[in-house]
Amino acid sequence: MPLIPQEPQIHERAQGPSATPATGRTAPTPRPVPGPRPVPGPRSATTPRPGRPGPGPARPAPPAQRSPSSAGQPEAPGTATPTTPSAPQIQLVPAPADGALQAAEEAVDLLLDSGRAPGDILVLTTGEQHPWAAHELSFGETAYWAQHDAGEDVFFAGAAAITRVRPRPVVVVAVNGGGDEAVARVLPQARERATALLVVCGDSERIDAVLGAGV
Repeated sequence: MPLIPQEPQIHERAQGPSATPATGRTAPTPRPVPGPRPVPGPRSATTPRPGRPGPGPARPAPPAQRSPSSAGQPEAPGTATPTTPSAPQIQLVPAPADGALQAAEEAVDLLLDSGRAPGDILVLTTGEQHPWAAHELSFGETAYWAQHDAGEDVFFAGAAAITRVRPRPVVVVAVNGGGDEAVARVLPQARERATALLVVCGDSERIDAVLGAGV
């Protein structure tokens, strides 16, 4: 009998991974499918930040620092209370009003001869300007006051500029005119600007009436 070819048999395979793995291979372990992650809620206002303490009672503020000059502040033991600068020495050179300027120039010469530096000396006049000041002012006030600020030489100024001049170790005042009010205004201010010595050239009685009988 003729041979009838047999139809190939088709075996049904189950869905999913093969039940019988290939020789020499291990069936992979099924991985879980990640599901949706939970959405985090908003951060609470009381949740502390990393590195910071949680909410609690407020810390007391540090005490305010007081300066040593504050009222009621006790002084440290052994510390000395600062004192005000001592008043300058006052010298009176008797001279009439028309000779006060010359007496002031002679006083300046003696100071320079004794070793005083020119920049240490300030000369004020209550009446007419010193010839040097009048000459320098002819070139303008800017150049004139620049020499004052430099402080390298003797400086001459009128009584009207008393509020502008700076303190110097020695102040020489020539009472060569001006009214009593002008003299009474200039002399106390000249004493404030003299840090070591005040020399006043003029009428003794007039000067004593302003600065005191003890001059």
